[in-house]
Amino acid sequence: MTGKPLIVILGPTGVGKTALGVEIARTLNGEIVSADSRQVYRYMDIGTGKPHAQQLAAVPHHLLDIVNPDDNLTLARYQKLAYAAIDDIHQRGKLPLLVGGTGQYITAVVEGWSIPEVPPDEKLRAELETFAVEHGSETLHERLRQMDTEAANNIDHRNVRRVIRAIEVTTITGQKFSDLQRKMPPLYRMLHLGLTMAERAQVYERADQRVDAMMAAGFLDEVRSLLEMGYPRTLPSMSGLGYAQLTTHLLDGVPLEEAVAKTKNDTHDFIRRQYTWFRGHDLGTLWHNSNEIQTDVLIEQVATFVRS
Repeated sequence: MTGKPLIVILGPTGVGKTALGVEIARTLNGEIVSADSRQVYRYMDIGTGKPHAQQLAAVPHHLLDIVNPDDNLTLARYQKLAYAAIDDIHQRGKLPLLVGGTGQYITAVVEGWSIPEVPPDEKLRAELETFAVEHGSETLHERLRQMDTEAANNIDHRNVRRVIRAIEVTTITGQKFSDLQRKMPPLYRMLHLGLTMAERAQVYERADQRVDAMMAAGFLDEVRSLLEMGYPRTLPSMSGLGYAQLTTHLLDGVPLEEAVAKTKNDTHDFIRRQYTWFRGHDLGTLWHNSNEIQTDVLIEQVATFVRS
């Protein structure tokens, strides 16, 4: 096999990807490149599940805390930063691990998407956002389908921001969004490891426990601090799981128990979408039950792959 190695660790929220990545990287002289669309933001630590201090001290991490919550990190920019980090790790003779649960980030890197560099059109976006509110996400999605059937088939109607982006790019360039997303896979030797659990209910239970742990760690205070710093609820960053729901408690008077319960339910929906993405973009992922992992055996398998 040719090409430098890249280990990809993916899976739904809360199954232990970070811990596994740290163990592999620590043992095999590796460094972690985050593939999490929320952990890129500064000041958003508890609710995004960023690695804790001991993990950060044990292994170098890349693409954490790289933008403020009101910055726009496009997929194209993330991809460039990820490639730069991976190449830098290789040049220093270390093993890069791409670790996270944001399927779009992972797929853009491993499949080598050619992402159109089209700046945002705020006026058009505002019009489309208003249209979605007034007519519903499915109607907006149908509008995309009339412009680009392939893009519509690949984007869930509930992902309104992505639907708007596809319409925006197609409108501005005059070319189909799907045609602009050509693929040029990078010349890495990739091993894809997926973490899951035997039953979906177990994944949901683990996610619920994670939300409870975040609340105990001060998640509500983190959201309150962001609002006090002047970051409005309308920002994409503030629409993240937990942040949007806890904001309704702080600003709208929604009972805290209700806001936490909605965070858990919305997390379950998000996990379902993660699994759907991973199934639709599977490049030979080797799935493992996170409750039954023998870390030393898995590390040896990775070491064997790297040596091959």
